[in-house]
Formats: sequence, C-alpha cells, structure tokens
Amino acid sequence: MLPVSHSRSHTSRYALGAEVVLAVLLVLLPLSLGGAPTWVHWPLVVLAGLAFVLACLGAWSQHRSFHLPLLALPLGAGALLCLLQLVPLPPELLSVLSPEAAGLRDFVLVPLGLEGSRPLSMEPPATWRELARYLAYLLTFVAAVQVSRSERARRRLLSTLAFTGAAVAVLGLLHALLGLDRLLGFIAFIHARPPLLTPFGNPNHLAAFLGLSATVSLGLALSSGTRLRAAPFVVATLLGGAGVLLSLSRGGIAFFVFGQLAFALLLLGRRVGTERARTWRRSGTVLLCLLAVLAVGGQIASEQLLAELETADSMEKLSHSKLELWPKVASVAKAYPLGMGRGAFESVFPRYQERPVLNTFTHPENAVLQLATEFGVPGLLLLAVGLWGFIRLARREGLGAVEWAVLAGVAALALHDLFDFSLELPASAVAAWVALACVARPDDRERCGAPRGHAPLRVLAVGGVLVALALVALIPGRSTLDEAEEELGDLVRARAPLAEVRARGLALIELHPADHALQVLMGLAHTDLGRAEAVEALGFVNRALFLNPVDARAHRVAARALLTLGQRTQAFLEYRLAFEAGDQEALWREALGRARTLEELQALTPDSARSAVLLATELMRTRRYEVAIAWLAWAREHFDAAPESVQLWERETRLRLARQEMAEAEAASAEVFRRAPDELSSYLLRADVLHAQGRRDEALESLEPLRTRFPISVELAFTLARLEVEAGLTRRARETLQHVSPFVSDLGLRAQLFMLEGSSFEKEGHRARALESWKSAVRIQPSAGLWFKVARLHESLHQLDAAARAVREGVRLQPPEQRAEGEAWVERLEAAERKRVEERRRARSGGGGSLDRVLREMAADEETGDEEDGAH
Repeated sequence: MLPVSHSRSHTSRYALGAEVVLAVLLVLLPLSLGGAPTWVHWPLVVLAGLAFVLACLGAWSQHRSFHLPLLALPLGAGALLCLLQLVPLPPELLSVLSPEAAGLRDFVLVPLGLEGSRPLSMEPPATWRELARYLAYLLTFVAAVQVSRSERARRRLLSTLAFTGAAVAVLGLLHALLGLDRLLGFIAFIHARPPLLTPFGNPNHLAAFLGLSATVSLGLALSSGTRLRAAPFVVATLLGGAGVLLSLSRGGIAFFVFGQLAFALLLLGRRVGTERARTWRRSGTVLLCLLAVLAVGGQIASEQLLAELETADSMEKLSHSKLELWPKVASVAKAYPLGMGRGAFESVFPRYQERPVLNTFTHPENAVLQLATEFGVPGLLLLAVGLWGFIRLARREGLGAVEWAVLAGVAALALHDLFDFSLELPASAVAAWVALACVARPDDRERCGAPRGHAPLRVLAVGGVLVALALVALIPGRSTLDEAEEELGDLVRARAPLAEVRARGLALIELHPADHALQVLMGLAHTDLGRAEAVEALGFVNRALFLNPVDARAHRVAARALLTLGQRTQAFLEYRLAFEAGDQEALWREALGRARTLEELQALTPDSARSAVLLATELMRTRRYEVAIAWLAWAREHFDAAPESVQLWERETRLRLARQEMAEAEAASAEVFRRAPDELSSYLLRADVLHAQGRRDEALESLEPLRTRFPISVELAFTLARLEVEAGLTRRARETLQHVSPFVSDLGLRAQLFMLEGSSFEKEGHRARALESWKSAVRIQPSAGLWFKVARLHESLHQLDAAARAVREGVRLQPPEQRAEGEAWVERLEAAERKRVEERRRARSGGGGSLDRVLREMAADEETGDEEDGAH
C-alpha cells in the first residue's frame, strides 16, 4: 500500500487526467455534429474507457472505494439487453420468443438460402452500435461520479458544459450575422435547413442541448461567491437561452421555460429559517434571467417565432404531426414483447406503415415508445428503474443550487424527449450523464464514514473487459443502412455482373434483413435481363413489399418485370400503385409512354379524380389524340359523380380544338358550362371555342360583361387583351392590362403582360415601343424565342449590331444541335453591319450618302412614331 502523501500526489494526476478526458468529451461531441455520425462512436468509446481507467487509478492511489450509484443500473442492464438481443437463436426458440422476427426470417431470408440462426434483433449492426454506446455511457457516468468527489473538479466539469453550450450558440449567431449557409463556411447540411446554423443539424436537438447547458449555467451563477465570478455564467445562460429561442423549436422553447420554472420552484422549496430571504433572491434571479432571455431572444426572432407558432395553432394540426404516429408505434410495440432490437426501429417500422410517407422515420420521437419497441417490456422496466434513481437523487439532503439546476435541466431534457429523440445523440446523452454524475457523487458523510463501494482494481478489471467489448462491438456495427444501400446501388447503377451484385446483395441482406430498399435494388438488378431473371425480380419485389407495403419503388420495379414477362395490364396496375405511393415520375415519365391501348390506360388511371385530371393533361401533351379521346370518354363516365369531372370535359374540349373538331368542341364546351355555369374558366373556354371557329367578335363580346364580376382576374384580363389586340383595339388592350398590373406578382405572368403590351405596340406600327416591352419580357423570363423576337425588332429598326447581340443570347440558350440557324443569322447580321459601316466610311470620304440619309430618316420616323391611333 502506498503512503498517504504519495497517494495524494497521484490523485491529482490521475483524477485530473480523467477530468480532462471527460471535458474533452463534453466539448468534442457537440462539435462533431452532435455525435450523429457513426464514426463518433470510436472516439466516444476510447475516451470513455480512458476516463474510466484514470478514475479507477485515481481512486486506488487515494485508497478510496469505487461508488456505483443506482443510475448506473439502467445503463449496465441496457448493455446486457443489447447483448442478449444479439445472441443467435434456433428457429424454434426464435418463433417462441419473437414470432415477428421468425416470420421475417422465414419469408425474407430462407428463400434466399440464408437459413442460419437469427438473433432477436432485426437490425444487428445497429444493436451492436447501441451496445457500444451503452457501455460508453456507463463508463463515462461512473468515471464522472468518481471525479465529481472533488468540488473543484465537479464545478469545472459543469462549467465546461455551460461554456460549450454558450460557444455553440455564439457559433450559430456568427453564422447568422455573416450570412453563411454552410457550417464553418464549407460543411453543408444536405437534408436539413436549421434556422440557426450550428453543428446540430436538427433544431430540436440544438434546443435540447442548449436548454440543459443554460440551466446548468444559471445554477453555477447562483452558486458563485461573488458577482464577478457569476458574470460569465450569467452571460452563458443568456447566450444559451437565446440560442434555444433562435432555434425556433417549439418543444425546445417550451421545455426550456419549464426547466427554468422548475429550477425556481425547487429553490423555493428549500427555504427554511434564515435561508428564506436568500432563497427568494435566488428564485427571483432565475425568473429574471428567464424573462431576460425571453425578451432578448423574442425581440431578435419575433417574426420567425410567430410564423413557427402559426404552424401549430390548433390541436388538430398538432395531432397530425408526430403525435399521429404514436398509436401505431404502440401497436407495433405490442408485437415485440422482448423488443425488435435496440436501434432497429428505422429499418423495421416501414413494415407496419399503412399509407405512403415522404420521410423515413428513424425514431418514434418518444423515449417511452422507443424503449418499448426496441427493448420491449424489459425496456420499460429499465425506464422505471432510471426514474426511481432520479427521484432518489432529488430527495437527497444538502443539495445546492447547482445540483437543483442539474436536476431541473435533465428533467426538462427528458420530458422534451417525450416529443423528440435528443438523448439518442451522444452529445446530449453524455452531457446529461456527466451532469447527473455531479449530483450522484458520494457526499461528505459517506467519505468520512465507513468505507463503502467496490475495490478500484476489481472495478478496473471489469471496466477493461467492458471497454474491450465496446470496441469489438463497433466492428460488426460499422455497417449502416445508408452505406449498405449506397454500396449496392452503386453496383446496380454500374451494371456490374449479376453474380457479383447477387453475392454482395445477399451479404448485405443478411446484415440488414429488415431493409426493404436492398430487396428493391436486387429486384432492379434482375429486371432487364430476360424472362427468367424477371421472375427472380418479382421475388425480390414481393419480399420488399412484405417489409414495406407502401414502397413506391418496389411497385415500379414490379411493373418493369411484368412488362418483360408480357403481363402488360398487371404491369400498368403496378405503375398506378407506384404513383399512389408517391412516385409521380413513374406515371408521367415512364408508364404513360409505354401504354398502348385503352385497357392499359384504364389500368394506369389512379382512383382519384384529381389525379385522373393530371393524367389527362399529360396524355394530351403526348399528342396521342385517338387513344386520348377514347380514354377521356371512359374517364368522364368513370368519374362522372366527382366534382373534378368538369375538368375532364374541359380537357376534352381542348383536345377537340387541337384536332380542329369544332362541332364536338362546342358540344363539350356547352357541357362544361352546364356543369359549372358560374366559373370563370367556363366562360374563358367558351371564348376559346368561339375564337377557334373564327367568331372573334362574339368571343370578345362574351367576355366583356365579366369585367365587373371578375375585376382583378389576371387570366380574364390577359384573354381580353389578346382578343382586343387581334381586333385592332390596341389602346383598349393596354388599358385592360394596366388595370390588373398591380395584381400581377408572378414573374412568368409579368413577362406575359409585357409580351401582350409589345404585341399591341407592334400592331400599331410602333416598333421602338414594342421593342422596349419585349426587352422587359426577356429580362424577366429569358428564352431563345424571346431573344429572337427582340432581335427581329432590332433588325426591323436597322439596329443590326444590337440584333446580332440578341441572337447570340438566344443561341446561347438553345441546345447545341439547334444552334446552326441562329449562328447563320448572326453571320448575316454582322456582314450587313460591316457593309453599312464601310458605306458610311466611304460617305465621309466623299462618296455618295443617299443610303445613310434614307436610313437616318427611317430611324427618326420610328423613334417619333405616329401618336394617332386610327384603328380606334
């Protein structure tokens, strides 16, 4: 045994080393994108293990026992449950313990020849990662408990947490002030657009971390001896609180306020005797800080906060957000009494989705449901033990302002996780466990009394085994769903040999048996390789739809395979299912062009009348008029009772006009008017039919009375102006356009307004004014056609150089294969300009100048123009 003096010298080194490592974790994890990347698990495990080893050596050198609080039990038991979920089980036992896992094995894996034993976890790599994380959290928590026996070390650790939160908030404020849309100027979030740009891509996670750090900062400020020492912590509180508000996280803001109020109430509950006045002052300080944060942050982000709050202005809207998912998740949890595997929710939950969704649910965004689905009943028991351990901490005697701040902050964070999943990220989880360790430390009476706890060297030996186990767990846990899908997708896109794709695909499917996307990719690899492989593709698609019944990509692959097999009607039915599952491109870009007969189009038609109208529009664009007319007749009858049926009649009218079938178009237009007599679109359609029949005056007369009924209708004004220009009523056309000009905000419509105005001037012969209008249109909506129109006007005004520049702009917007005519135009204009310049040069040197005089006179006539409009 070492002498006491020698042990004390060692204590300062080992304990300080453990403290430094824990501080590095508190700083590193938030800056590492909140700990979201999987590579963060390696430094997390290594640093947690190093902190644990140094803490054990410090306790041994100081002759102290190692203290294991009750809160260490949920972490250790969680790691044990992860390990049990990874044990391969015989099929018979698996069917008893988890019928759902057994069903997945029998339907997905066995047909592929993967008949080995399977664990309870349906996503083993994710469960291996969770095992490593639980062990890292356990090692971190126990090491922090040991280090926190020193009051100075405890305060330094909490100060590190407080100032890290403030630094994250300052980083976000600097990005906002500098107008940066990339983190640190070069890191871009792909799927996230956080209101406050920080290493946390999710504003809810940012608000949760800053809420904890700000509450701890306030506790440190209240426990500081002097105002000078308290000032930095007050500033950190204000910065962290402002960051919470600027994150625009509704839940984060609400639970930050809850944490502050809970802290104030906890302080009030401590007042006894002479402590009464001091406690009231501290509680008042908490409320003043909260009011200051709300005032400053609210002033900065008032408009954004109001806009965000308007998105949840009713319980109906709130119920259709994340809360809508909870009943379904609860029913899924009932199917897995022993859990689906920690971390397996993302890959397993799509199997139970009943309607298409735009996003993948990685978490149920409820901590209780998360544990219930992934750990089953044992997870709920662990949650109960953790809650009991927290209550025991809150009931301890002699807690100060810092301890109450920690308890309030962690409680707010935990309650926030009933609507989020911040504790699933290492940054928030490590911060919470280190903060709790500062409260769960042995108190002074335990140190002075009889020795309690465990021998440090024995704990060190156990810890070494746990560190080794965590590092080993990260090896099978390195494969993620995204990486597996990307790897197999690259092979499929590169058209690698089928044997290579199949071998790698089966290996990945064995790792991620519940991932439907891998099955879809395997089906896609087999689709275009003949009838035999198309049958194999359908097998993969069936398994994909078992794992995700509403997967649009699976239906699309099935459609391609069925086309290869000659099952065309069934194939187009699959295309329709893909469309209804959210794959819009499947219908417009792929299926519609392949449909040949009316029966195939009928199979392709969605059940929604609104979608049928879109299909009619797309079908008309293909110019397949014969089959379109037959399909429209069927669709009008099929959707006759739907309100959208009038739009199908409108499409038929347009189609008849395109085919110059005037009698049929007039009859269809009359049906539209009968079904929707009060709609402006009915009158506009009727005017188009009259115009196509050559009855332009009647078309104009039919629309004139509508000016008073629809005074600000841009569509009506444009139609009237177009008819008025054709009738020679150019000045009236401009008045019509001027009347609705204030209401035209869309840039495309504004360009049309200038084009109509230019046409009216051109009709009058005022080409210079027409040119200015067409220039305005092309500036708003650049296109090759508009630039060529501008060029022709320049050319008519003998402004050849300007005309050549306009043609060049138009040619630049054309595809390379269409540029020959424009380039020849440029050469002709430039040649004419050179000839004119040469003639001018000769005129100056004494040659004839009659041509120049004529051109100057013509240009002068164009600029002055004739203001009288004889057409009116």
